[in-house]
Amino acid sequence: MGKMEQIAVDPDFYSMVNGYGMDAQDLQSDTTSIASAIARGRLENGRRYQAIKEDDYWGPSDEQQFEAFEIGHMMFLVLDHEQLNPFFRSPIGDSPKNILDIGTGQGSWAIDVSDRYPLATVRGVDIFPPPVTWMPPNCIFEVDDVLREWTWREPFDFIHMRLMYGAFPPDGWRKLYKQAYDALEPGGWIEQVEIDVRVYSDDGTLKKEHQLYGWGAMFIRCSERAGRSLRTNETMRSAIEEAGFVDVHEKRYKIPIGPWARDLTLKEAGHLQYGHWNAALEGWAMWLLTHFGEPEPWTKEEVQVYLAKVRKELSNPHIHAYEPGTRVWARKPTKEELEVKKEKEAKIKIETSP
Repeated sequence: MGKMEQIAVDPDFYSMVNGYGMDAQDLQSDTTSIASAIARGRLENGRRYQAIKEDDYWGPSDEQQFEAFEIGHMMFLVLDHEQLNPFFRSPIGDSPKNILDIGTGQGSWAIDVSDRYPLATVRGVDIFPPPVTWMPPNCIFEVDDVLREWTWREPFDFIHMRLMYGAFPPDGWRKLYKQAYDALEPGGWIEQVEIDVRVYSDDGTLKKEHQLYGWGAMFIRCSERAGRSLRTNETMRSAIEEAGFVDVHEKRYKIPIGPWARDLTLKEAGHLQYGHWNAALEGWAMWLLTHFGEPEPWTKEEVQVYLAKVRKELSNPHIHAYEPGTRVWARKPTKEELEVKKEKEAKIKIETSP
């Protein structure tokens, strides 16, 4: 991949010398509010986590994190607002029958896509029920572990995932992509969007002494000790290809943290990403640091002190930080392509047999 263009800084931005002038709670109040969840999970350090699986998942499933999911959903829509379809890039046509959203979170993507395709059945699945009070009649939410055997009877035309980093160990990802491949119609599409948890700046305003400078690298090390690497953005394309998908496409993003960019789309996306970070920060950090922090697990109070420093840097308008994002979409071979592949494999088997 070629080098991505540097994000131009808005020269008028420095009038905000006291920070971004926006509070995370204010931004959340402007975002669609999700109703309280209908199920209880496991409580730890004041946060609620899923209880459907025997093993632990690092991300909480509570109202605060659902609010963060909603802001993140809006941010991705802003990034792709110039697309005729801002929800995904896969060319699934105008009349898909069955769509699956894995890791549906608060359910906004599934609800929006249900509205866009009213004749399709859109299923959102996660290990914690989304806190929705209303959904379109063609939208179904299910609580399930997608690493278990899939029991859906109808094949899917499209399977979508977003921000699933650190969800599974490597063998879990291989199993998931295999099950997705098997569950798709021939010619059906899979699409995944992930963010690099490391933070960068192109103009040197993010320095080594900043907490944000080492943020991502530290959490990657924590996640790898937990057996659930956060490097999903780096591994998903090759894993999707290894599962048998073809016609693989990739789109890369630079996502500003804060509204410092000159470009109006990136400015609005950065505004939302700032809110996303503030709402999600504790949820991202608490479990990993209190279980796998370095040099030893941190206390809740140590995490909170650290996050206060990070929040201060996030509101500094002179730090032009961003995160890389990657979108990958790929197709299951058609029946004709599968037949050709089968014939080639049979021919090779005959030629190599003793």
